[in-house]
Amino acid sequence: MIRIGIVGIGFMGRIHYLAAQHLKGAQVAAVCSRDPKKLAGDWSSTRGNFGPPPGQVDLSGIKRYSSLDAMLKDAEIDLIDVCNPTLQHAATAIAALKAGKHVLVEKAISLQPEAADRMLVAAKAAGKLLMVAHVLPFFPEFAFAAATVRAGKLGKLLGGHFKRVISKPDWSAEIADVSATGGPAVDLHIHDTHFIGLLCGVPTHVFSSGVVEGAAVTYLTTNYLYGPGGPAVSCSSGAVAMKARPFVHGYEIYLEKATLVYESGVTPLTVLHADGHSEQPRLSGGDPIEAFSAEIQAAVDGVQSCRAPDLLSGNLARDALVMCLMECESVRSGKPVAMS
Repeated sequence: MIRIGIVGIGFMGRIHYLAAQHLKGAQVAAVCSRDPKKLAGDWSSTRGNFGPPPGQVDLSGIKRYSSLDAMLKDAEIDLIDVCNPTLQHAATAIAALKAGKHVLVEKAISLQPEAADRMLVAAKAAGKLLMVAHVLPFFPEFAFAAATVRAGKLGKLLGGHFKRVISKPDWSAEIADVSATGGPAVDLHIHDTHFIGLLCGVPTHVFSSGVVEGAAVTYLTTNYLYGPGGPAVSCSSGAVAMKARPFVHGYEIYLEKATLVYESGVTPLTVLHADGHSEQPRLSGGDPIEAFSAEIQAAVDGVQSCRAPDLLSGNLARDALVMCLMECESVRSGKPVAMS
């Protein structure tokens, strides 16, 4: 049995806790928070944009720690699930790795590539897994797209366009705070850069235009440049829509033998074939918490096998962060920016 310790009981910590109730071969053994109300089970302040309404949680039988150091000294905990603010991800993950724990850290891996590099080095030195919780590939529509493209059965990836747009959230003031989350061009858009990296690899350059509000890039459209023969890929993402349309994500993916189309709330996943017929694949799941359960289950399976799943790769997560930052640079400069 893999025993999990969750660090940080905000919205995402609550979602990970709920998702973990459906795991096989693992259970939440401890939680860590500096808030005594949360340690007492009052999670009413952990509101987010999906999931059941927050409230009281029964933590009987679960260890409760007010400090990270105390949790890391608990020899019974195998996997530390880092759900505290992004600004704290690197320090928390590195401390856990040095304490001999495997780590699953919520996206984004960090706010600076240098911090992500320190995390990767710490994992290698400790001989432990550093996994980054990018949940998008575990949503059924995106899991189908990833499996289809990577299998190659419908031909080579020619190109595609991805979309992720929200209204300015009233449940998270920090999303616009570059120092805390990186702003929408990191905190939100990194879902897309991670998925694009998974399908296509890292581009040679990115070329972006966008909207800048204060220090934050709040909306952008990017062309990912892969050079001659590479796929023609673009994405639009940000916090720009009016509240009547609070969230939408989706894609059109162009393969040699088919086109994959999906837009949440508008167009169910549809496969358009070369002969003119279309089909809507039967998908399992659909509840966002089920995707998080699948994500955390993959991390648990990784601990059991001592091998990190490629969907939770720390290197892929680091590349996704760098893509976001280079796109922000391109927005501000108005020029293509080379990926470093």
